[in-house]
Amino acid sequence: MAQLTVGTRLRSAVCETEVMVVGAPEGDVELTCGGAPMIGIDEQPPEGGSVDPAAAEGTAVGKRYTNDAGDIEVLCTKAGEGSLGLGGEILGQKDAKALPSSD
Repeated sequence: MAQLTVGTRLRSAVCETEVMVVGAPEGDVELTCGGAPMIGIDEQPPEGGSVDPAAAEGTAVGKRYTNDAGDIEVLCTKAGEGSLGLGGEILGQKDAKALPSSD
């Protein structure tokens, strides 16, 4: 577990996914991808890792992901097979805000 800070870049240890932290909760948390803890962008992933089928919905480049509480937000900078998670909860894609009507 580690304390995440805005601007931190992480990569998956089991797939191609890379993210940048946009909003982070207080305290130590463990952000996962494909069921495995994410690692620093400069770290090499361990050999033989694979995506957990329960966390294999994938990520899409340019999309933001958040939890139900909204206390974490990450931006996907490289797509992959694994789903992002925090504390056992799979993060969902954040919906775009509706623009006000210009009528």
